[in-house]
Amino acid sequence: MAKILIAEDDDALREFVVRALCGDGHDLTETADGTTALDTLKQSNGEFDLLLTDVKMPGMDGIALALATGRAHPDIPIMLMTGFADQRERAHKLDAFVHDVIAKPFSVEQIKDAVRDALVQRH
Repeated sequence: MAKILIAEDDDALREFVVRALCGDGHDLTETADGTTALDTLKQSNGEFDLLLTDVKMPGMDGIALALATGRAHPDIPIMLMTGFADQRERAHKLDAFVHDVIAKPFSVEQIKDAVRDALVQRH
């Protein structure tokens, strides 16, 4: 299926997303922060089908990660996850780079559907 990079600092939520998406057969790479995710993108020469990132993380947040990814790899769809209304509003200003913003908390089916939609839009 798809090769997906996940950046989420909350261990439990990251594992929840990984379990949900593994069930659909995706190849997942997990990171706990934006800096590590950006390094992973650079090392792989952007060989990912989707970036799924939390907005609010220590160090490099998801907004900065989305901007850097969008500039370096404009062909990679980006999905943001956030539980904060003000962060959702901030993220929507990145429409040129961000495919979708999914509100936390979300169900297994909601994250699976959002990822499927982002991957379909890519092709």
